[in-house]
Amino acid sequence: MRERIDAEFRALPLDALADAALSRAAGLGAAHADLRVERIQSQSLALRDGVVSTAADSVTVGLAVRVIVDGTWGFASTHRLTSADAAETAERAVTVARTLRAVNTEPVARAEEPVHADASWVSGYEIDPFGVPTQEKIALLADWSERLLAADGVDHVDAACPQVKEIKYYADLAGTRTIQQRIRLEPRFTATAVDRAAGVFETMRTLAPPAGRGWEYATGTGWDFDAEIARVPELLAEKMKAPSVEPGAYDLVIDPSNLWLTIHESVGHATEYDRAIGYEAAYAGTSFATPDQLGTLRYGSELMHVTGDRTVEHGLATVGYDDDGVATTEWDLVRDGVLVGYQLDRTFAPRLGLDRSNGCAYADSPHHVPIQRMANVSLQPDRRNDTTLDDLIGGVRKGIYIVGDKSWSIDMQRYNFQFTGQRFFRIEAGKLAGQLRDVAYQATTTDFWGSMRGIGGPSSWVLGGALNCGKAQPGQVAAVSHGCPPALFEQVNVLNTAREGGR
Repeated sequence: MRERIDAEFRALPLDALADAALSRAAGLGAAHADLRVERIQSQSLALRDGVVSTAADSVTVGLAVRVIVDGTWGFASTHRLTSADAAETAERAVTVARTLRAVNTEPVARAEEPVHADASWVSGYEIDPFGVPTQEKIALLADWSERLLAADGVDHVDAACPQVKEIKYYADLAGTRTIQQRIRLEPRFTATAVDRAAGVFETMRTLAPPAGRGWEYATGTGWDFDAEIARVPELLAEKMKAPSVEPGAYDLVIDPSNLWLTIHESVGHATEYDRAIGYEAAYAGTSFATPDQLGTLRYGSELMHVTGDRTVEHGLATVGYDDDGVATTEWDLVRDGVLVGYQLDRTFAPRLGLDRSNGCAYADSPHHVPIQRMANVSLQPDRRNDTTLDDLIGGVRKGIYIVGDKSWSIDMQRYNFQFTGQRFFRIEAGKLAGQLRDVAYQATTTDFWGSMRGIGGPSSWVLGGALNCGKAQPGQVAAVSHGCPPALFEQVNVLNTAREGGR
């Protein structure tokens, strides 16, 4: 594994930086100290109607030191990578801890973790996108744009591909030293059709999720972009002519390309332990799923089995070791429809009476302190029956099949919500019967998941997700995946968004 990590990063004096920072922190009385050295390389490419609108590269490099002194956290960082600067950064972190000690009413307690010495991990990719010439990547996006623009009814096309390579070295006083490298990217396009006479427009975007893959993803490994590009213009033309939905209660078959976002907002954020205890509140609120309900809260139907996972292949939140030096794992959050777990780091695990963290500490920059961040939170398929999407649709007399994510709204307790989508198809007597427009579904979290009456099997499970999950103040951004099969929900309230908007 270690040899796959960029030689330029491996050539940095990583162990010397760790020795300088950790020895200085220990010498100044720190009970715990850890160092992170990071290099984050990003590239953003975007085209509008086949013309390049954005081609931007950035690199962030730096080191960070965290300490615990007298039960209080201290943190400092620098962009300079010398042993002298590492030691000076440790001194500043200790000073911060001692300054904050007077206002700290709760001494830090951390869960134990085995030592992981000289460990390395690399994410599952084949082709490093940063080794592919930029012009070659632009040419691919231009080709997608040209093919879509050549189709009848497509007036505009946006195409883009953000890419990130994150390399991280971690060391602590206990003896853990890890080095990791991961890549993520999101090849995407959006086609727009405009009805100038009616003054309306519609869009349709690729259903391809962002993924922890390399450039091979954009060229067909893991997603058939060519087939999708050939199909989207026809779907968009049909959507432009589709009737507006009649509001009311419908059975919904929700595709993984839409359901992942509902999982993210109503389960993922709600089962973050810091949010559930009110520690995280200012950014997007707390959670209705409080710890006093652990083991008793009926989250959904007995079909509902949701896991937290930082190990799934190609997951955006997948790593070998978190920013607390914890080896990552998979665990249950909701089992048989009941809340049974939370996402935690080493500081929060003891509060829940757990011996170990489940590996959810992460900082998006060497200049940010690690916080508890979301794992890959996924709805598991029915492993007894390999139910297909067609099976689910075939069991519906009158309903709607919802495909693709779009806008969403959820309250500060992760409880009342409404979600829209990209494509909506009428279901009549177990068959798809054309598209609809202006659809949103609305429910409370427990009512929605409690109405789940059918779920797809393993062959229908898809890993979705987003690159831009925000949390904390100062704000941090993390990438996270959510896997799920299609699922059937009975009698969910459907709104007409055009009427709700006064149109």
